Amino acid sequence: MIEVPEEFVRIKSENEGERGRGWVATLPGLVDELLEKWACVPAGAVMYGQVGIVVPVRRRDGSDAVIKVSFPHPVNVYDPDAYAAWGGNGATRLFARDDEKFAMLLEQASQRTLATVTDHEQALAIQGRLTRRLSVPAPPGLPRLSDRTALWQHEILTTAQSFGNPIPTDVLESVITTLRELGPDQPDLLVHGDLHDANILAADREPWLAIDPKTWVGDPAHDALNVIRSPRYLAELTSPNLRAPILHHLHIYCDAAELDFNHTRRWTQLGAVREAMWGYRHGEPNWLIQATIRLAEALA
Repeated sequence: MIEVPEEFVRIKSENEGERGRGWVATLPGLVDELLEKWACVPAGAVMYGQVGIVVPVRRRDGSDAVIKVSFPHPVNVYDPDAYAAWGGNGATRLFARDDEKFAMLLEQASQRTLATVTDHEQALAIQGRLTRRLSVPAPPGLPRLSDRTALWQHEILTTAQSFGNPIPTDVLESVITTLRELGPDQPDLLVHGDLHDANILAADREPWLAIDPKTWVGDPAHDALNVIRSPRYLAELTSPNLRAPILHHLHIYCDAAELDFNHTRRWTQLGAVREAMWGYRHGEPNWLIQATIRLAEALA
């Protein structure tokens, strides 16, 4: 049986309480069932994130793969549908799925993430090209960004009021206008939803493959915030002169993604305000909240 990393046990215990501890206790047996079902043997140490575990395995034909088992939560229901829709184009391949167990057998990529690419313009172009390739017609039944816009507006306005209206009035008015103009009518395209550096892995079959989608249907421009609000741009984000470099980064990304710049700028400003308000509600460090607000101002 596999050994579940102690740190992952702690994470799920803190995040999910007794239900999380109970689920973690089932993982060794659950993975054994999947190994037998998919004719695999373990081939490396168990890895983990906030959501679940990843077990490197070797398949019967000698090829390498991974079994990913996610915590049974509604947010994690649709990942296999996204992988299936992409069919290995720009993302890791889905070999098999067990929706009842929230488990997938996936192509194995390397553990080297896009964060290892130190040339910022090269990284932006990679993210942009992946955004374009992953923007495929969405299968039916997936959650839609357009269904969230009323909630987003409510959260932004009520949080801003609760914390002393920290968002400049012109920025707040701008993002509410964006929500009303761009939110309701969005394309029926698959949106990764979390295309930051750590979710893009180097691979042999293709240079870079996306993993861990949050899986939405809507406007691909939604993904731009996770590209721009990145640890790789910490110096710019904490600088008083961030407008020029941030807009330059966004231009490079939009060119590679074949997205309209002003349209994407508006989506990114909206995303920055949403993230700042989320930070207030969940107690993120003040410096990060303030940097995110400055980002929203720079995108005006």
